[in-house]
Amino acid sequence: MSDPLIRACDDYVVLEPGKPEQLLDVPNTLAWLSRWLQTMDQLPADLADLSSVEAAAQRLLDTACDLELSPGVSIQWFAVRLEPPS
Repeated sequence: MSDPLIRACDDYVVLEPGKPEQLLDVPNTLAWLSRWLQTMDQLPADLADLSSVEAAAQRLLDTACDLELSPGVSIQWFAVRLEPPS
């Protein structure tokens, strides 16, 4: 189970092969994950039962930090806090 403090973060660093890291907010991170999921021929088994690619992206954001696109090729995302907690 992920740390509840992560849900309080509004930004993510996203990493993809051959590209510089990007800093995205939650809606853009979900869109980024959705685009990658749409490129896959088949969703991973733990995502296949979800009703939409958007739901699969949300589950990934809530429960994981990487997605293997093909053997040895993965994308990753990490919650970051840009400002200290108040």
